[in-house]
Amino acid sequence: MRALLHPKQSERLAHLRELGILDTEAESQFDEVVDLASKICDVPISLISLVDETRQWFKARVGLDAPQTDLDRSICSHVILQDDLVEISDTTQDVRTADNPLVMGEEHIRFYAGMPLISGEGLPIGTLCVLDTEPRVLTDLQRTTLRVLGMQLMRQIELRLALHQAAVLRDEIDHRVKNSLQTVASVVRMYKSRVDNAVAVEALSAVERRIDAVAMLHQELYQASQSNRVALAPYLVRVASLLEASAPSNVRLDMDVCTVQVESSTAANIGMIVSEFTANAIKHAFPGGRRGTVAITVEMSQDHSNMHVQCRDDGIGNANPAEENEVTRLGQRLMQAAALQIGAEFTLEARADGYHLNMQVPMKDAPNVELAAE
Repeated sequence: MRALLHPKQSERLAHLRELGILDTEAESQFDEVVDLASKICDVPISLISLVDETRQWFKARVGLDAPQTDLDRSICSHVILQDDLVEISDTTQDVRTADNPLVMGEEHIRFYAGMPLISGEGLPIGTLCVLDTEPRVLTDLQRTTLRVLGMQLMRQIELRLALHQAAVLRDEIDHRVKNSLQTVASVVRMYKSRVDNAVAVEALSAVERRIDAVAMLHQELYQASQSNRVALAPYLVRVASLLEASAPSNVRLDMDVCTVQVESSTAANIGMIVSEFTANAIKHAFPGGRRGTVAITVEMSQDHSNMHVQCRDDGIGNANPAEENEVTRLGQRLMQAAALQIGAEFTLEARADGYHLNMQVPMKDAPNVELAAE
């Protein structure tokens, strides 16, 4: 006997397709469910059966070779009309299954039990079912197990959809953020190219550096497996690479950053400090084509309780201090504010052998700081 159509057949089929699971490759997490159901219920056949418009397709199966059957052979299409576990102890004695080809044919199915897979919206998409070639009755424990496995299985299927939708949304947000940052950066560059005032140009350059740093932090966050943590080394390398590209040939950048993942706010503030120090050193520390190096190092303490960030140049230092302007003073205040935001101890000194910036950054999750893979 072929089952009647579900009362919400169109909505049910639409949700089944939305889940994106039909005709997908075998996956171990689903194979493990049918294997467990078969063993707990002590039956040779177990299936995750998804009831489509004209067929039932098996996402996972044990004891049955066919990947799908038509609905004339589907017992599961009867089960999706119910709200709970359906157990048919002897398929030859039930009007729904007595004339089913699986019962009458060489498969010789004599027992069936299926738990409907019902979505959060109350729409059934298929079943988790077990079958045997002999009539039988499940124990209370076996029935409970099928119910629990079926509900957990449906949650897992819907979680797949949620993760996929989140990934699509994340891609869309990433695209929009990048476009917005590129637009703002373009406006800043346009204004910078049109002003003659040196202070204004320096201020716009500082704004441009901050926009670039934010864009790179966004990219690192997007690529990271954890939504609010980034690998510090590649992020700082990318920040420095932009500055190095604008540096004169007489100035070289060295960077040695330990392998560690930090919170995005920590990375952002360290990146801003490194960016400001490096930009100021490039501009003021090596006048008249003097050759020199700007060195950035980040080291972890032995107990991983804090990071030591050091920025230094081997320029003229306090021998001939550059004339300060409001932009320079603002840059120093911003570095101090950034250090304060992450609870870091901060010192900036002009010495005879160049400028030295030292910062101790406490690690919030010490001693279990998360090291990135080498």
